[in-house]
Amino acid sequence: MQQHELRQPAGATHKRKRVGRGNASGHGTYATKGLKGQKARSGGGVRPGFEGGQLPLIRRMARKRGFRNPFRVDYEEVNVGQLAKFPAGAEVTQQALLEARIIRHTRKPLKVLGDGDLGVALTVEAASFSKSARQKIEAAGGSVRWLHGDPEEAPAEPPASAPEMEAKPMRPRARAARADEAPAPVDGQEEA
Repeated sequence: MQQHELRQPAGATHKRKRVGRGNASGHGTYATKGLKGQKARSGGGVRPGFEGGQLPLIRRMARKRGFRNPFRVDYEEVNVGQLAKFPAGAEVTQQALLEARIIRHTRKPLKVLGDGDLGVALTVEAASFSKSARQKIEAAGGSVRWLHGDPEEAPAEPPASAPEMEAKPMRPRARAARADEAPAPVDGQEEA
């Protein structure tokens, strides 16, 4: 078979439905639109979800529509009580928690919450800590390490601004010469 011999299988193409062209066309008179009404008019019809003016489903169940805050940060959460399985003096990172099977993946940033008790001193590294979690870790003799800096620490002072420069007077813009004027002399040359 050659490329020029390719054909569509029988029944793959259909004749275009020509409506409103007389009853001989098979779709005359009402042209498949039914009897009168808003949907039978040209330009007529209603938007999707319109229920004739009654309270539509999308408003009756508004609580199910949902809203996703684009600025929300989803954390992988771990409680202080879960850290007790680490030996004293251990450094707890997200990778260490993954190896200990406390978390399932490292795709989300880690947040340590304050539920449970901790009796061993640990160095815990995370993106965020709750206030009670931080207190419990430090009360057990451990320390917390923020991945992106402690938000409670005062921000560094902004650099001193550069000394202000004196404003220079602006040069006047050159004016285009009119046709009846002689051209202005160039510096160092006298008029002829």
